[in-house]
Amino acid sequence: MIRAFLAIVLRDLRLHATSGGGLLLAPGFFALVATLFPLALNPAPATLRLIAPAVVWIGGLLAVLISLERIFGEDIEDGSLDGMALGLLPLSLVGLAKALGHLIAFGVPLLLTAPLVALAYQLDGPTTARLMASLALGLPALTLIGLFAAALTAGLKRAGALIALIVVPLELPVLIFGVWSVAAPAQEAHTGLLYLALITLGALILLPAAVGAVLRLVLE
Repeated sequence: MIRAFLAIVLRDLRLHATSGGGLLLAPGFFALVATLFPLALNPAPATLRLIAPAVVWIGGLLAVLISLERIFGEDIEDGSLDGMALGLLPLSLVGLAKALGHLIAFGVPLLLTAPLVALAYQLDGPTTARLMASLALGLPALTLIGLFAAALTAGLKRAGALIALIVVPLELPVLIFGVWSVAAPAQEAHTGLLYLALITLGALILLPAAVGAVLRLVLE
């Protein structure tokens, strides 16, 4: 069962690496969003430090969002999803494996790009550390919520707008606590990080089963 799980993760990593934009899609889009904000607003250092948490988290949410539309599309088109449904893994673990593949392909490059954005926005060391911690705790929740939305729209053509309508309201708590954990005073930041950890834990417990149930309905 572990080999089947890892096989799905590795397959998705190969698909992500060879699809349009490849593994540079998320960090490239993230860096683009981070570049546009100073151009549109006052680029004074105090302003940059003030808006940095929101810019990073909005950029992260959008970078995850743009990569979701095809996460199940190719599996449905080539029949791979039917084969997975008949395999050793329950569909809930299939969904978890695909979430892990997506997180490695898009979340990890985004996380590695964040310190460069923090440097450009002149954040100090402790604030950058809180930013990295918030992303590490929050990105898995963003990925799992996005996977659930992608499962709900699996098989639909041009489902990107519909995925966005589903995902954005569900991911607002992650966005709010992610920004709060960075922008709040240092003595209060741990509360935001705790909420992010709880949201991710809840998503990890609930959403793989929900994704599996939705995929069973899609395949019927």
